[in-house]
Amino acid sequence: MTQIWNQVIFQPMLNGLLFLYSLLSRNFGLSIIVFTILVRLLTLPFVRQQLRSTRASQELQPKLAELQKKYKDNRDKLAEEQMKLYREHGVNPLGCLVPTLIQFPIWIGLYQSINNALPNTPVQLLNLARHIYVQYPLLSSLVPLNPRFLWLNLAKPDPYYILPILTVATMWLQQKMMATPSTDPQQKAMTDSMSITMPLMFGLITFQAASGLGLYFVATNVFGIVQQYLFSGWGGLAEVFDRAGQAAKTGKGKGGSDGRRKK
Repeated sequence: MTQIWNQVIFQPMLNGLLFLYSLLSRNFGLSIIVFTILVRLLTLPFVRQQLRSTRASQELQPKLAELQKKYKDNRDKLAEEQMKLYREHGVNPLGCLVPTLIQFPIWIGLYQSINNALPNTPVQLLNLARHIYVQYPLLSSLVPLNPRFLWLNLAKPDPYYILPILTVATMWLQQKMMATPSTDPQQKAMTDSMSITMPLMFGLITFQAASGLGLYFVATNVFGIVQQYLFSGWGGLAEVFDRAGQAAKTGKGKGGSDGRRKK
C-alpha cells in the first residue's frame, strides 16, 4: 500500500516540485506557490461541484426550514421528506463532502513532498534521494535545495509568526465565504464552531511546522478565496460585513446622540 502511495501520489508531486524549482531560478518558495496553483487548477472540477452543491443547499434552506417546522415532532418523517426534497431538486446532501475526500490524498501528498524536499538531517537527505527519479539526473543535481524565501527558512518555522497569522486569517475568510445559512440552531452552532477551531488548528500546525508548509496553506487559502469570490461572490462573508456595518452605524448613531445631548 505504501509503495502504491509513493508511486502514484508522493513521488510525482515531489519530483514536480523539484522540476519547478529548476525552472524558477532555484526559488523553492516560488515553486511551492506555483505548484499549489497548479494543483488547485487540476482539482477545479471537484471544487466547482462542491460549490454548486453548497449553493443548491443554500437555496433549499427556506423549504428545509418549513419541513423542520412541520415535522418537528416526527424525526423519521422529517428525514424522509428532506431526502425527497433533495431528490426533486437534484441535490446530493453529500455533494460537499465527496470532492473534499477526493482532494484529501492530494493535500497529504503535497504536505509530504514539501517536508521531504527540505531535509534537515543526513538521514532525511538520504530518504529524499531515494524518491527522486533516477532517469532525470538534473533533479538529483538540485539537492540540497535553497530553503531561503523572503524572510523565511522554509525548512524551519516562521520566526516572526507571520505565516501562522496569515493561515488563520485566510482560512477563516474562506470558511466564512463557503458557509451556508442554516435555520437549524444546532447546525449553525456547529458551523460557527468549526469556522473558529479549524483555522486555529491549522495555525497551530503552521506555528510548529516548517514554514514551507505554512506557505502552502496561505497560497491555497488565497487561491480558494479568489475562486470562491469569482463563483459566488462574498457568500457567507457578506453577512459578516452587513453585521459589522450595522454595528458601526449603531455606534455612530449613539455617539451622535450623546454629542447632541452634551451640546
